[in-house]
Amino acid sequence: MTLVTDPTHPTDPTDPTDHSDLSDFTATEAPARAPHPLRAEAVRGFAPWAGAAVLTAFGAMLAGTADRWQGGWAETATQVHTAMLITLPLAAAAGCWQGGRERRRGTEELWRTTVRPPLARLLAPALPVALWVAAGYLVTAALALLATRPYAQGDHPHLALLPGDTVAMAAGALAGHVLGRAVPTRLAAPLLATAGYLGFGVLSDDGPAMNHPLSPATPLLVGQLPVWWQPWAMAVWTGGLACAAALAYAARRRVTALLPLAAALAAGALLVQAGDGLWHTDPLARRQVCDTSGTPAVCVNARYAGMLPQVGDALSGVTGKLEGVRNLPARWADHGGALRGDEAQLPAITPFGWSAVRGRLTDPEQFAWEAVVALSGRGDCSEEAVTTRVLWADDAVQSYLAPNALQKSGKVPGSGPAEKRRILATRARLAGMDEHRRQEWLSAYFAARAGCDAKGVPAL
Repeated sequence: MTLVTDPTHPTDPTDPTDHSDLSDFTATEAPARAPHPLRAEAVRGFAPWAGAAVLTAFGAMLAGTADRWQGGWAETATQVHTAMLITLPLAAAAGCWQGGRERRRGTEELWRTTVRPPLARLLAPALPVALWVAAGYLVTAALALLATRPYAQGDHPHLALLPGDTVAMAAGALAGHVLGRAVPTRLAAPLLATAGYLGFGVLSDDGPAMNHPLSPATPLLVGQLPVWWQPWAMAVWTGGLACAAALAYAARRRVTALLPLAAALAAGALLVQAGDGLWHTDPLARRQVCDTSGTPAVCVNARYAGMLPQVGDALSGVTGKLEGVRNLPARWADHGGALRGDEAQLPAITPFGWSAVRGRLTDPEQFAWEAVVALSGRGDCSEEAVTTRVLWADDAVQSYLAPNALQKSGKVPGSGPAEKRRILATRARLAGMDEHRRQEWLSAYFAARAGCDAKGVPAL
């Protein structure tokens, strides 16, 4: 039998041109590129949970105090900044916990055998945590601003402190990571958080005045604004210290840590030198918007200009009854400064949570009664000018112009039967006067009360 071979398909295994055994390898694909370590750390593992922890803690704090800030831009900014007392120690503790990860896993020696330099090995797990906690802070602050927007009655969002606070959050996480690498104990993170809470609290309340400008968590008064460069100097101060710590711990040339350290010290010196000059009162807080349709005119602080219509409505009954009465103050004022001679103090709208919540008066009748009390005098009269007869006249005026719930009920607390009958009769006589006579009586009453003249208060 003769073997016939196909000359177009050689089968000789010794033939170097035979490629039949390579046919299965012609369609192989290139291997996929491994993800970057930073991306892997950022989307998996502890970093996203750290950001969620900041968002949850920050959000819970804001939700629990919403009545005190929701409705005012300045109040919202103050509350968001004050939250740094909680969020910054939390960020530092999160970074510290991440820094001790390899020690807890027992993979420190293995990690050191990689070809990456020490600084890269430190930043790969540290930066995602820093970015996530900063993002958690920013997202919560943005949600607080959105929650305020529907109820804001004037002013504008105060965003000046956000850059410095955000950088401080990231810097706290980075510095905490370095500490977690350097301190060989599992208790480093909780101890750091506790020390941060206590330290910021002491530094903010009881520490030397010169230290307050260096604290990124120093509480502010509502209406205080920073000078334009304060947030950026604070960012350099906190960020420079954190970068210097990271470079001093892990850089091959540790002398490079001197550059961010020098920048941080320069920014810190600038902050300390400025001292109280870092803050100033919002100019808008000194302005008023007024409704002059009645006497006295009704003026509210320009930061709450949107509340003027409802404040005017609450006091409309008072101004209607005072039509034609002389010797009244020219206006109820709310400008935050000392009252002028022709002004009476408007009842306090702030702090939120009492007279006003989310841009609405909580008790218009009580608000009107307090406004009438403010018309009766400035509270600086001597004791001799506040006699029993004057107190009865005050009660009658208040009961006629804007009675509170107790006066409406006819009750007179702390009085005997005879005194109670006298007070109720005094109220009835003022209310029963004809309009012209009552106007004359009220004109004489307000003239005497403005001058603290007890004898000049007309009898009832």
